[in-house]
Amino acid sequence: MPPLLIILIILALIFDFLNGVQDSSNIVATMISSRAIHPRVALTITAIAEFSGPFIFGVAVANTIGHEIVSSEHLSITVLIAALLSAISWNGMSWFFGIPSSSSHALIGGIIGSIAVGAGFSAILPAGVIKVLISLFASPIIGFLAGVLIANLVYTLSWKANPRINNAFKRLQIITSIGLALSHGTNDAQKTMGVITLGLLVSGMIPTFHVPIWVVFICAAAIAIGTSVGNWKLINTLGAKFYKIRPVHGFASQIASAGVILAASLIGGPVSTTQVVSSAIMGVGAAERMSKVRWGLVGDILSAWLFTIPSTAILAAGFYWILSRFFQ
Repeated sequence: MPPLLIILIILALIFDFLNGVQDSSNIVATMISSRAIHPRVALTITAIAEFSGPFIFGVAVANTIGHEIVSSEHLSITVLIAALLSAISWNGMSWFFGIPSSSSHALIGGIIGSIAVGAGFSAILPAGVIKVLISLFASPIIGFLAGVLIANLVYTLSWKANPRINNAFKRLQIITSIGLALSHGTNDAQKTMGVITLGLLVSGMIPTFHVPIWVVFICAAAIAIGTSVGNWKLINTLGAKFYKIRPVHGFASQIASAGVILAASLIGGPVSTTQVVSSAIMGVGAAERMSKVRWGLVGDILSAWLFTIPSTAILAAGFYWILSRFFQ
């Protein structure tokens, strides 16, 4: 295996691991905030489900990332390394400075920027890029609407119930969180699978684009390990970021989030888990009372759109320029 390909795989797994650390808060925060389950148990269950997701639901998102965005015959390993360095660097800077961001947006921006500079715009497949951008843009809106719909349905079905129904919602969150973790592992881990498989194709290690089972395994394992570590600061703050989350809110938002992410995964649409979960939580709160939600968070989602993709595209172009001085 060529040394540059090994570097690419290592960087991809680092990105995948950090993605798991960052997004663990999205999966477990609501059930921890509503005291449905012990935090460590929640992370362990989530990590197992994250690992299992790609094996159960397939690799449609990996095919989109690696097969539909770019024409592989114009690529080099250097281009892909530049894309990953851009995504990792931007995520690090955004976490440090508190800039609203998304790992999915960062990776897509890095891929587009490095390909445009390293292989030319002719290597970019417009239909695939449009599919990805539509998925990223539409999913938070659909997540919000799904949150409103599911919450209203739950409120309607349980409006005569006594307060003990909260115990049922707490227990049900264990099931819905598994569904959310399965959908997250199915979508997010596959983005890294697509990049690694594209690297294997460009290096001549495989004749056609297909995701080897060992790539599925290592990517699923990396995001699961990252999830098991958990970002405790985000977990402790996300539950109170929107409003005081009760068991019914956690239950409804997890169903809405899991449904949107899984549906996108099955059709090969990469989405931002952070944005889908956040918008679903806002939708659930809005279904109860519009003033309940801190609408300023919509600005964070818009900021991620305005800054992340262009910034990572420019970063990737810079990384490629530097790397091309040493590697061809």
